Amino acid sequence: MFDPKKFIEETVEKLKKEITGKALIACSGGVDSTVSAVLASKAIGENLITLHVDTGLMRKNESKEVLELLKKLKLSYRFVDAGERFLDALKGVKDPERKRKIIGEMFIRIFEEVAEKENIEYLIQGTIAPDWIESGDKLRDRIKSHHNVGGLPENIKLKIVEPLRELYKDEVRAVARELGLPISERQPFPGPGLAVRILGEVTKERVEIVREACSIVEEEIEKAAKEKLMKLPWQYFAVLIPVKSVGVHGDKRAYGYTIAVRAIDSVDAMSGSFSRIPHEVLERISTRITNTLGKYVTRVVYDITNKPPATIEWE
Repeated sequence: MFDPKKFIEETVEKLKKEITGKALIACSGGVDSTVSAVLASKAIGENLITLHVDTGLMRKNESKEVLELLKKLKLSYRFVDAGERFLDALKGVKDPERKRKIIGEMFIRIFEEVAEKENIEYLIQGTIAPDWIESGDKLRDRIKSHHNVGGLPENIKLKIVEPLRELYKDEVRAVARELGLPISERQPFPGPGLAVRILGEVTKERVEIVREACSIVEEEIEKAAKEKLMKLPWQYFAVLIPVKSVGVHGDKRAYGYTIAVRAIDSVDAMSGSFSRIPHEVLERISTRITNTLGKYVTRVVYDITNKPPATIEWE
């Protein structure tokens, strides 16, 4: 049985030996990167620099909340607003694998820029087992390239350290609980952010649409869980499908995108089943999305596909 206390003790000692200089870790505010940051901080103290990059592909108010978390955890951090850089790099790109690789490389180049200024030699990543399993290798088929594994460029100047590499999500959560972190139960959010919740090309307008739709899905599902209408799913979000259909907005013809709602229950992210959201909750979500985004969205659908055959995210 996995022992989170023992894992913390052993990992901190291992990191003390492995990292002999200054290290950088990018922290999204999610469970994996935050746990990695806290473990590294315990091991090397002030030699750790925590970096948060606003890619322009974050959820509503996310970067603000992450910076507040880093302050609360008393981690030495840096902040880079790179929204325009990421959007420019993704112009015209539709293929999900290319998106992931572009985003992975952009992250690394930003890390290298910060590392050069700070005289940093090591890069710590919050990679966990599903990341490298799904990214594939010579023995396994690639399902999708995770930005921190298969999306990495070949010419990286930093030495990579991955303290959570052999753990699954439920084990990482157990470590977070043992550390007393407030984000231990936070739902997963993909490293490439909203870019993989937009099918096809990523544009500023589409990002704004799916950001608002994701916010509505999260708010309504969390409200329903508090009202005990349903259990809180493991992950829940919205996806923008760039296929337009005819609708009615007021008394006028509308022609807009489709938003798919996705909610799934899982333990380790390797498999999952769609959540049985009550129809009244789905109706609330649909009504809010079409009222708020009626200029852009004419239809809301619910994804009832398990993993497998689907993945949790759409791209």
